[in-house]
Amino acid sequence: MGHGGDVIAELITDHEEVEEIFVNIEGLPSGDEMRKKHADRATIELVRHSVAEEAYLYPAVREHIPGGGEIADKELEDHARAERTMKDLEGLDADDPQFDRLITQLITEIREHITDEEENLFPRLRESCTADMLNELGDKVRQAKKTAPTRPHPAAPDQPPLNKLLAPGVGLVDRLRDTLTGRGKES
Repeated sequence: MGHGGDVIAELITDHEEVEEIFVNIEGLPSGDEMRKKHADRATIELVRHSVAEEAYLYPAVREHIPGGGEIADKELEDHARAERTMKDLEGLDADDPQFDRLITQLITEIREHITDEEENLFPRLRESCTADMLNELGDKVRQAKKTAPTRPHPAAPDQPPLNKLLAPGVGLVDRLRDTLTGRGKES
């Protein structure tokens, strides 16, 4: 991920990519090992996306949108719930009886979150911020995704400044683990 444009365009493109992964998962039969590979890919993309939103989008929401604190808190709760689901999925194989239940739960959670962001949050952000601000946020989000973790860390801080300080180091470790295990690679 890393597409260009303002923060809203960047995040919507991320949403579309994750939806494509979900459609691939749903198109495969229960127990198919490719469902696990797609779930790992979705987790990588979702964690990177979430870390970038938590570092830059939600602080901007708090600052620029009336009632933004409540909105950001709700979005962070959505992220925490999805991250716990991804953590539970992480250790399961596609043929585990819990895998189908958890991947369906994750897909539902993420689709609801995406709809809420795209229909409610993003239009309010566009009204409240200048084009330059949105472009600058897009650049920051793209940079954050480059060094963000790729695995769920439900206990990690989700608000600045600690999340901005810890994410690159955790991301480095996650990417090293992914390289060593082949996680996230299509086969």
